[in-house]
Amino acid sequence: MILVTGATGLNGSALLRLLSAKGIATRALVRSRVRAEAIAALSGVEIVEGDMARPETLGAALRDVDRAMLISSSDPVMLEVQSGFIDAARAAGVKHVVKLSGIMPDLTSPFRFARMHGEIERRLEASGMAFTHLRAGEFMPAYFRQVPSIVARGAMFLPMEDARIASIDVGDIAEIAALALTGSGHEGKTYPLTGPEALTMAEVAEKLSAVTGKTIRYVNVAPEEARKAQLAAGMPPYLADALVELFAERRKGKEAQVSAMAQTLLGRRPTSFDEFAVRHAAIFRGDQRSHP
Repeated sequence: MILVTGATGLNGSALLRLLSAKGIATRALVRSRVRAEAIAALSGVEIVEGDMARPETLGAALRDVDRAMLISSSDPVMLEVQSGFIDAARAAGVKHVVKLSGIMPDLTSPFRFARMHGEIERRLEASGMAFTHLRAGEFMPAYFRQVPSIVARGAMFLPMEDARIASIDVGDIAEIAALALTGSGHEGKTYPLTGPEALTMAEVAEKLSAVTGKTIRYVNVAPEEARKAQLAAGMPPYLADALVELFAERRKGKEAQVSAMAQTLLGRRPTSFDEFAVRHAAIFRGDQRSHP
């Protein structure tokens, strides 16, 4: 049995849809069935309630599981939550854990979530279970956060200067995760995953302009200005501070490297930003709501 955590999130739900389409029986861990209606409708997906922050609730979810996908929210307790799951999975006899990690995990990073991912990877490697680390770059749907300013002001406001970033499509991550969970030879492997190109924000704005039929500008803003706007929009201070750290790393070029690994694993060219933008043009025009 395969268990998918973070099942109602962007990556978890994409993986479940793919596994369901392939006819692979899967168990989805959710905190509440109420939020799981969309994935509960998928063929071959068993919904089990439990909370990774409370490992004592994971017994039913982990029963007879031999492979698990480890995904959780980037929040202040990510390290504790994922570490607790690793301990519970080991105790339950899980053989292989595939972890969705960040592109630049580092125990000494200035970026708090990179430090957490580095420590979680270390703990998973020390657990005795087989592991696979999927070190994914920026998710392309991150640009949905720019839709309000694109619609209202025809611009994206980001503290990126002219740095490049190699974003990846969530569907490609799901396909690679499915390979690692259902195939062999992925144990003990670390896969850096990016899309096929590294773009500046000016180039992203040009591509969005092309698919929406409206001029969209990129406006570089100071990090503190971006933070103030995020706080004004209701973002928790912890996350706003984390984004200050993240964008500082991105301006240094830490996410500009294109990796060939996704193409190797997929056996095809990864989804380009142009393809992503065309698929979601209605969202960027403001005609359609983005998914969570």
